Amino acid sequence: MHILCTNDDGYLARGLNVLASAANPLGRISIVAPDREQSATSNSLTLHHPLRARRARDGAIVVDGTPTDCVILAVGELLDQRPDFVLSGVNHGSNMGEDVLYSGTVAAAIEATILGIPAVAVSYVGSDFEDLPSWEGVLTTLLGQIVGMPSFPPDTLLSINLPAVPATEVKGVRVTSLGKRRYRDSLTRALDPSGREYFWIGGGVTRWTGAPASDFRAVEEGYVSVTPLHLDLTNYALLEEVGGWGLELPSP
Repeated sequence: MHILCTNDDGYLARGLNVLASAANPLGRISIVAPDREQSATSNSLTLHHPLRARRARDGAIVVDGTPTDCVILAVGELLDQRPDFVLSGVNHGSNMGEDVLYSGTVAAAIEATILGIPAVAVSYVGSDFEDLPSWEGVLTTLLGQIVGMPSFPPDTLLSINLPAVPATEVKGVRVTSLGKRRYRDSLTRALDPSGREYFWIGGGVTRWTGAPASDFRAVEEGYVSVTPLHLDLTNYALLEEVGGWGLELPSP
C-alpha cells in the first residue's frame, strides 16, 4: 500500500513526523507537505503564481503552496505511483465543528477524496505538542484498521480528533457528529506602533454546543472522535420546501 502523508503545519511539524512514523508499518510512505505554516487555508489553490517543489534531506517533498496544492501536485506529478490512501495531520490543534470548513489539514483530505482517494485527517486537541509522539502506537492501530477495510465509503473522508489526555489513558473510540463552535471576542482592533489601524482575527473564548454524540463531547470525555464527512453539502430535507418558495426570474 502506498500512503501519502501531508499536513498544514509545514513539513517540519512534529505532528507530521508522528503521523508518518505511525503509518510506516502500514505501507510505503511518501511525504508531500507545505514549506511553511498553512493553517486555516481551507481548500485554497495557488492560481496566480507558479508552484515550486524541492526534496528535503529526509526525503520529504516540500511545496511552496497550500495543503490542497500539495495533494494535487503529489497525485498529478510528484509521486511515481498514485497513493492508495492519503493521511493528513497530525494537526497541531483540534478540527471539530465548523473548524473543518477552515482547516488546511481537513482540506488536504477533502482534495484527496475529490480525486477518488480514501483520506483521513487527524488532529490533536491538546496544546502540548511534545506529547504527540506518545500517540504513535495508538495511531498505528487505529489507522491500520481503517486502511485495512475492504472498502471505503465514496465521497467521504474521516476527521479524527485525539483528546488532550496521555495516550495511555484514552478511553476508546467514538463515532461522532460535528458539534457547533462559537467564538467570543475573537476580533482585535488596535493601532500599530506607527499609529495605523489594524485588525487581527483569532483567539477569544470558544463555546461548544451539540448533540450527545458530538465530536467535542467525545474528546472532552477522553475518547478519540471519528467523524465521517461527506462532500455533498446539499440539505436534501429542504429541497421540497425551498422548491415551494416559487422562486422565479422576471420576464425578459
